[in-house]
Amino acid sequence: MGESQLREAEVVLRSEAVFTGMDDRARPAAVGMAGDRIVWMAPPHAVGSARFPMAAGAQVHDLGARFIMPGFHDAHLHVFHAALYGSDLAERIVGTSEVDCVAALGSLAARRPPGSWLLTQGWREQLWDVPVLPSKASLDAAFPDRPVAMYSGDAHTLWLNTCAMERLGLHRTARAPEGGSYDRDAQGELTGIVREAAAMQLMPRIVEGFEQAELLGAYEAFQARLNAWGITSVCDMALTALPGADFVRDDLFDALADASRLTVRAHLFPTLAPQTTRVREMQERSCHPLIRTCGCKQFFDGVSSQHTAWLDQPYANARMPRDVGQPTVEPAALAAMVAHATGQGYGVRIHTIGDAAIHAALDIFAEVRARDEQVVLTLEHLENFQPADIARMADLGVVASVQPRHMTLDPGGPERDLGPARVPYMWPLRSLLDAGAVLAFGSDAPVTDPDPLKAVYAAVTRKDAVTRLPEDGWLPDQRITPAEALRAYTQGSAAACGRQHELGMLAPGMFADVVVLDADPCAVDPEEISDIPVHATYVGGTCVFQA
Repeated sequence: MGESQLREAEVVLRSEAVFTGMDDRARPAAVGMAGDRIVWMAPPHAVGSARFPMAAGAQVHDLGARFIMPGFHDAHLHVFHAALYGSDLAERIVGTSEVDCVAALGSLAARRPPGSWLLTQGWREQLWDVPVLPSKASLDAAFPDRPVAMYSGDAHTLWLNTCAMERLGLHRTARAPEGGSYDRDAQGELTGIVREAAAMQLMPRIVEGFEQAELLGAYEAFQARLNAWGITSVCDMALTALPGADFVRDDLFDALADASRLTVRAHLFPTLAPQTTRVREMQERSCHPLIRTCGCKQFFDGVSSQHTAWLDQPYANARMPRDVGQPTVEPAALAAMVAHATGQGYGVRIHTIGDAAIHAALDIFAEVRARDEQVVLTLEHLENFQPADIARMADLGVVASVQPRHMTLDPGGPERDLGPARVPYMWPLRSLLDAGAVLAFGSDAPVTDPDPLKAVYAAVTRKDAVTRLPEDGWLPDQRITPAEALRAYTQGSAAACGRQHELGMLAPGMFADVVVLDADPCAVDPEEISDIPVHATYVGGTCVFQA
């Protein structure tokens, strides 16, 4: 890129409140963009001077006191499922009870073709009026001849009817794959509840009936919603432990890019496997500037609410002797996969929710760090820590990829499942930052919606962005500042995919991924953060959303 291209701006955004990400305050400035990069940052009065020139016909947008910042970067979401459940092809059903969830299937059944799958996501039995697991019986009564698959809100458990199980070949003698299970009643019959790796194994077969054109429509509509939330980049994470069936659909991203309809920067993380063939092929296949395969992701445990997260000590409400969950893959096998992938230069991200999973994953990463100080290593979710592991995150240079809205998804759940002694070490955002760790924020969509300002609100107040509870915040000493939360949603997320040198800040040479908000999250009452409207979103210097 020549000097004139670097210096002459084609689009200029000027405001009294520009947050570059380099400090905690917004200041008066102008952002000059040309092509897909920021070419200069200038004092507002100097725009158009010899030092900060503009190309002929440049667009200058005077935004008054509106807040300009780097575009939000969702560090952890599952695009296929978030797009699917937000479309007419499926439905998000949370419900207040098993009966309520079954009744809510009516509208989906009416609009989908006869005989096709009824697919939903969202239920959490621990939040129902009667917190008891559902079974196939209620679905069978309403839909005896139509397959129904209802994915849980945490995306770790399937609730199936008999018709669905017959289509999938699940019978009384079926054996679950390693790392998964089928629930059975006292007589040994399948109840319709399928967990962890067993659910992950079935999902590709459930969704294979959707047409490519339908899925492309769902992706396009979803990315439009992302842009309206101010999101310019995403990390699309493997949703299953199965290589090649992880729902990281580079083919759909490529199709949108080929049609000039891609409006988010997509960072892809397929399943970590013993061989790195798929990630290498994905890197070779796509050369579009908005698509990059950055590394691999694997599951090491499940979720606390289902007692599948791997703990060092038993659950407070143990369901069996030595109820500590378990790793979904043997530590030695995971260590071998991590060593192979990092040896090829690929970043590795591991799902770790329980404290035993976090501790063992850090042991594996310590072996990597002994031979490679540069490769990107990230742990995902990080629900509860052994206290000493908070500092180990920073010491090993491991990015903490956290979804702040997870904290309030299940009010009382941490106390119920883990007990008061472990609760202080759950989602310890303040402690992680004080130890020197890098935080990366995301949504885990479709588990929570991808609105980043709601997640910023949760991190700053330690409250739910919808209910505004608990009133004083949950573990309020772990609050972080709005500026720290914004950096986690920009610079931290860029670090999680190894791109902090070109994403996440407003500075010359960085990608021109910019969002304009109607107010400054660092200056308003914290209770107002989640309600700040997005005014405009730019990806690579192109306006992809305008309020």
